Amino acid sequence: MIYGVIILLPLLALIGSYLYNNKTYIKKPLKEMYNKGFTEKQIQLKNGTVLNYGEGPSNGKTPLLLIHGQGMTWEDYAKVLPDLSNHYHVYAVDCHGHGESDWDPEKYSAKAMAKDFAEFIEVEIGNKVVLSGHSSGGMIAVWMAAHYPELVLGTVIEDSPFFATEPDRREKTYVWVYGFQMYEDFNNQHEVKDYFSYSLEHSYWKKLFGNFLWNKFSKDAIRYREKHPNEPVHLVYLPPQINRIFESETYTYDRKFGETFYDHSWFEDYNQSEVLSKIKSPTVFIKAKTSYDGDLLVAALSDEDADRVIELLDNGKRVDVDTPGHDIHYDKPKEFTGILVSFLKEL
Repeated sequence: MIYGVIILLPLLALIGSYLYNNKTYIKKPLKEMYNKGFTEKQIQLKNGTVLNYGEGPSNGKTPLLLIHGQGMTWEDYAKVLPDLSNHYHVYAVDCHGHGESDWDPEKYSAKAMAKDFAEFIEVEIGNKVVLSGHSSGGMIAVWMAAHYPELVLGTVIEDSPFFATEPDRREKTYVWVYGFQMYEDFNNQHEVKDYFSYSLEHSYWKKLFGNFLWNKFSKDAIRYREKHPNEPVHLVYLPPQINRIFESETYTYDRKFGETFYDHSWFEDYNQSEVLSKIKSPTVFIKAKTSYDGDLLVAALSDEDADRVIELLDNGKRVDVDTPGHDIHYDKPKEFTGILVSFLKEL
C-alpha cells in the first residue's frame, strides 16, 4: 500500500500540473504582460477610424509596432511582450476587423490598413519605428516599409504568405482549402447555420485525430462555445497546441475580412514582387518549417518562396526557426524575442 501511494502521488502531481498548465496557459501570459506595465488604449484617426492597441512602458526605447495575423488580436503577442518591452517601446495594434478596432469592410485591404497604421505612427508614436508583422500583418508591414520609408527603421516579417497567396498558387494551400474556400462553401449550403460547427465537421485535423477523438473534441468545443460565446474555446483536458486549433476559429474577428482574401480584394494594388523590391531599409524574414500533405502546402509559404523574398529585398536576410507552427512568436517566444533584439542591435 505504501509503495502504491509513493507511485500514485507523483502521478497525481503530474496530472495536476498538466491540467493547471492547460487551464492557465491563456491567462498567465496576459497577467504577466499587464504586470509589466502594458495598457490597452484606443485612438480615433482623422478619418474617424478607431484603432485599438496595447502599449508597453516607454523608458525612451526604440518604438516597435507589432501587427498580428488574420483571425488574431494584439493580445496574441502576450508571451513575448514582457521581454520585448525590456528592449523596445512596444505598440501592438488590433487590425481592422479584429478585436476592438473598427469593423469596416472598406478598410479590409493591405493598402488601406497601411495608410491608417502610418497615421497611427505619425500621431501616436511620433518617431520612426521597427515594424514586425505576422502572416498577413507582415504583408501590411512590407507595404508600409515600401510606401512610407520615412516612418520605418527596419522590418521583421514573420512567416508571411508571399507568393503562395497569388491566384495561381493559393488553391493548393492549407489556408485556402480549410479556410477561405471552406467558409465560401459554408455560405453556399443551408444545412448548418453555425460556421464553427461546420468548420469542425470539415476540419483538416479530423483525419489526423480520427473520427472518435475528433468528434469528442468537437462536441466539447461546441458546448464550451455555447456557454462562453465571447471567449476563445479552451478545453482544459487538451494541451495548448491542440486548443490553438479551436482558438483560431473563435477569436473576435470579422469573417468579411477573410472574404477579401477569397476574392483577392485585400491585395488591391499589391504586386508582391514590386512591393518587396521597393524596400531599402534592413529586413528580416522569419521562416517556420515547410511541410506538404501530398500537393497541399501545409505552411504559409514554401522555402522557394522565402528565398525569392530575400532575393527581391535590397537589404534582407532569412532566419529559419525550428517549428512546424505558423505562429512563431507564440510557439517559440524566446527565439522570436532573440531575433528582434538582435535586429535592434544591428540597426
